[in-house]
Amino acid sequence: MGAVTGSDAVERRLRRVGFGPEHAERLLELKPIMHPLAHEMALAFYDHLGQDPETRRILWGEPGRVERLYESFEGWYRELFEGVYDAEYAAKRLRVGVVHARFGVPLSSLIPAIGQVYSLALEHLLVALRPVELPSALEALGKVLTLDTTLMAESYERAVAAGVEDGEGATQRGAARILTLARSGAGLGGR
Repeated sequence: MGAVTGSDAVERRLRRVGFGPEHAERLLELKPIMHPLAHEMALAFYDHLGQDPETRRILWGEPGRVERLYESFEGWYRELFEGVYDAEYAAKRLRVGVVHARFGVPLSSLIPAIGQVYSLALEHLLVALRPVELPSALEALGKVLTLDTTLMAESYERAVAAGVEDGEGATQRGAARILTLARSGAGLGGR
C-alpha cells in the first residue's frame, strides 16, 4: 500500500502539488513495469544534460563523476515508484537541489531534464498499459515529478540565496550550509 506521511512541512508540499494517497498507490502499482527502466532513464537523462556545453563540462569534468551520478539517478528514479512520500523522501529531494546548486548546474538545465524523464516514462507507459489505465498512471507520474521538481528547486533557490549573501564563492558555501541542515533534518522546515 502506498503512503503519504511525514511532518507538516511535507504534508503542505504534497497538498501544494495535489499529491494524495491515490497517487502514491498508483505509483506503487507501476513499480514492476517502471523499475527496470532505471538504467535507460539515467542514460537518457545525462545524455540530455550533456547536450549543453556548460552542463557537460560540470558533469564530465571529473573522471568517474557521471558514472557515479548514473547510480544516484537510478536510485532516485526507483524511489519514485516505492509508494512512500514522507520526510525522508523529501529530505533526499531537497539534498538533490542543494548538490546541483553546489556544483553550479543551473535550474534551467535540471528542470527540462526532469521533463525528459516524464517523456521517456510516457513512451513506456503508452506501450505497457491499456488505454483505460493511462490517465491515472500519467496523473500520478506527473504529480510525483512535480513534487520532486518543487523540492529540488526550493532547496536550490535557498542554497543560492544563502550563497549570494556571502559574496564570491558563496553559492557553494551556501549550498554546503543548506546541505548540512538538510542532513540534520532541519532543512525540512520553512515555507
